Amino acid sequence: MAEIIQEEGKQKGGKKKAKKFSTNIDMTPMVDLMCLLITFFMLTTAFSKPKAMEITMPEKKNDPSVKAPEISADRTMNILISGNDQIYYFFGMADPKKPLPQLIKTDYSKDGIRKVLLQRNKIVFKAVTDLREKVLKGELVMADTTVNRKIKELKKSDKNAPIILIKADDKAKYKNLVDIIDEMAITNIANYAIVDMAPTEKQMLESAAANK
Repeated sequence: MAEIIQEEGKQKGGKKKAKKFSTNIDMTPMVDLMCLLITFFMLTTAFSKPKAMEITMPEKKNDPSVKAPEISADRTMNILISGNDQIYYFFGMADPKKPLPQLIKTDYSKDGIRKVLLQRNKIVFKAVTDLREKVLKGELVMADTTVNRKIKELKKSDKNAPIILIKADDKAKYKNLVDIIDEMAITNIANYAIVDMAPTEKQMLESAAANK
């Protein structure tokens, strides 16, 4: 509430009489502004959700009777990461008692390791891509949780999908490890694990570096 004092004409005796007017302040624009601010903060809060990389790590069991699961050599692809952004891969297992597999050098570009992963996982990748396109076009109406569940089912449905073993030596950068895990998500690889590099594989890396 506010008051406006306005002077009137002089009266007898030379005195001035002040006339008071009471005014009301319209708060409607302020309410509209508050609604706009609340809407703005609600939207920005929803769009700025933190993104985290989900990695399922195996449980450590000290029981010697528990054996590690057997991995099919035909489905196995080993990715070796070293310093200076070097990345190599080979298929199968590196058994020192047998002829060692060919170690192939590549890079982190879309025409490098990603292209190789897509070739090995093309059936699952196509199925997941088709599902996402149908949802985006409105041909399938599903909640986000249902879509994620369907994608997990598609990834597990292919019994010939590759099993990726990611191995990094002491010279590798943390960034390179994050990059290769990102490639697993981009190419829809369901089965991958981060494991220690075997001595034979370290020797293969050293030989490849020496033959540059």
